[in-house]
Amino acid sequence: MPASSHSICTLILAGGRGSRMQHQDKGLIEWRGKPLIEHCLSHVKSDCVMISANRNIERYQRYGYPVIEDELSDFQGPLAGLLAAMHRTDKDYILMLPCDSPEPPTDLQSKLFNCMQQQQAHCAICNDGQRLQPLFSLIATQYQHELADFLHSGQRKVGVFFDSINPAICDFSNQAKHFYNFNRVEDLL
Repeated sequence: MPASSHSICTLILAGGRGSRMQHQDKGLIEWRGKPLIEHCLSHVKSDCVMISANRNIERYQRYGYPVIEDELSDFQGPLAGLLAAMHRTDKDYILMLPCDSPEPPTDLQSKLFNCMQQQQAHCAICNDGQRLQPLFSLIATQYQHELADFLHSGQRKVGVFFDSINPAICDFSNQAKHFYNFNRVEDLL
């Protein structure tokens, strides 16, 4: 079944507190002359895009996409952004990617969807050849209740949640460089 037969919305995660980046808003940090969020948006091929952000909302809104704020307070992590997006969309799936990896694979959505279908799952995450990359994932919005329960139990670890829903694991080892992310100021140099 082709990806176009299901509705997919892309969620760019830009809602963190940036604690390893001197508390700067990662999505708005400049790299190669433009903010990281703009690099991510230039790779998105979707008619539905949302940005998960918890500060500088007006700046993110200038990109013309809905900006989704976490429903949980105090920067609860990427899963809180995913849950808020699930509550705000009528799409079947959310393609999630972080703003601090400005050059995601160009075939991310189609490859994750095909992998998910082949493994008869409702969620798919990337493996870069060295480790799993769960922030690069495609997940059915039907998991919003499981995700809400997970977060309300006090858990926050992305990998633990995805393990609990038995995702398809998709081989992106030939594209490992696309998962490079900026975690510290010196990474931008």
